[in-house]
Amino acid sequence: MTQIHTEALTATAFAPFGDVIAFKDAPDQIINQGLCGRHHDLARLDMGDGRAGINLFDAQPRTLPYCLEMMERHPLGSQAFIPLNPTSFLVIVAPDAGGKPATPRAFLTAPGQGINLLRNTWHGVLTPLHAPGQFVVIDRIAPADTPGNNLEEHWFDAPFQVTSG
Repeated sequence: MTQIHTEALTATAFAPFGDVIAFKDAPDQIINQGLCGRHHDLARLDMGDGRAGINLFDAQPRTLPYCLEMMERHPLGSQAFIPLNPTSFLVIVAPDAGGKPATPRAFLTAPGQGINLLRNTWHGVLTPLHAPGQFVVIDRIAPADTPGNNLEEHWFDAPFQVTSG
């Protein structure tokens, strides 16, 4: 089984796949009578012909080493994951290689970091490493009469084993 080692999630390393959602060193603006720092425009949300929807996910935690058997992508819209608890989670992404994922990369978030996956980015399933695995998820909600499938899955012939960096 091919091993993939986790790496720290940084904005630079993750840029080809999406955005890191986290507090900046300083807020962009002070609002609410000077009592609130606004960290502005942290993700490139792309809903295509749909609208943004806010969802709550409650995922079962996983452990490392983790067996990666499948990846998916959403060709019609981006998808943001913001943890509701200050714990780390595993983010697995891959560039496209002719309609299937190339060699995956695994990122380990710092507590409090979220991510936005760009439209059409291959990624693993939501993988919290601690309970509770609760997230706010912002993604595309399609109008009822809109054709098109916003989910593609790819199952690997041989799984990858994701281990701690």
